[in-house]
Amino acid sequence: MSDSRLHKLSKLGQSVWIDFLSREMLQTGGLERLMRDDAVVGVTSNPTIFQKAISQGDLYDEQIRDCLDEHDEPKEIFWRLAETDIGNACDLLRPVWDGTGGKDGFVSIEVDPNLAGDTQATIAEARRLHEQIDKPNLYVKIPATKAGLPAIEEMIASGKNINVTLIFSLERYGEVAEAYIRGLERLADTGGDVSRVASVASFFVSRVDTEADKRLDEMGGHDELKGKLAVANAKLAYQRYKEIFSGPRWDALAAQGATTQRCLWASTSTKNPEYSDVLYVDELIGSETVNTMPEETIQAFQDHGEVAPTLEQGIDKAKRLFDQLAEVGIDYDDVTRVLEEEGVQKFADSFSELLDGIAAKRGELAAA
Repeated sequence: MSDSRLHKLSKLGQSVWIDFLSREMLQTGGLERLMRDDAVVGVTSNPTIFQKAISQGDLYDEQIRDCLDEHDEPKEIFWRLAETDIGNACDLLRPVWDGTGGKDGFVSIEVDPNLAGDTQATIAEARRLHEQIDKPNLYVKIPATKAGLPAIEEMIASGKNINVTLIFSLERYGEVAEAYIRGLERLADTGGDVSRVASVASFFVSRVDTEADKRLDEMGGHDELKGKLAVANAKLAYQRYKEIFSGPRWDALAAQGATTQRCLWASTSTKNPEYSDVLYVDELIGSETVNTMPEETIQAFQDHGEVAPTLEQGIDKAKRLFDQLAEVGIDYDDVTRVLEEEGVQKFADSFSELLDGIAAKRGELAAA
């Protein structure tokens, strides 16, 4: 499968990560197969993914039963379950991390989304997760909220890998990149090794079209503008990435071995069935980026994706689209604000549902 579409995509400089992790995938060799056949070199996880994995079947029952003597709180039980799965996935991907010099081979776990508005609590939990799992190829995910920005900087300054998640706007992306660079500068100032710290900036792509299209539908007409903002947004973000990670300030860090904070395209499964099911892969292929896909999108791209360096094509057209949307009354800043608020809330709801599921499972096992 070395000539598969995804292997060719990786040769263009884009890393392929999978947006799913379950104990079954680890135990049956599913992740190894994806690494071998589909060029997968990283894994992301979130509360929704864990909730589905734990609720379906009994693979977690024995460990939950073992936890009952030590931990009564569902959240503590969850961290133990996650520590096992994330740690095992990190071990499986460690050769990738070693072989790429710490560029790929990462596995991500998210802080409790309910902490998204609390900087200090986010820092404390991110530190705890890094200490508890203690793998060099672990990413802890922190949302790109206003409260998350100082937490991101603090964790980078302490030499910890961070996956910045739930980025929607170009303005917020600039703030995220600034937090990363400031964190690296602080780390360097205290004698830390900036070459051993990694970060990605995760743009949630498809949801941008979902929200913009909904507003266009409410207005009526303007069908020619639908299904385009998400790709345009990502293309312009990449242009900003190239600007931010260049020049004297960045060069000073790069000279010490610092690596750029790559853009990661998340939420790349197509929500609108009228659009191509590989839209957010085909249109966003570029060097020094990551595309994290659910397995169905991986399979779809392997079947009929188009491999070409598309990310830097149509930049002027992308800029014009922003103007066109503004002219018809689409407020980009409001679109991205709503998406951030909804994104945090959706993850928080999923986390609560996950803990409720663990509590129910705990009750069943305790009574058995």
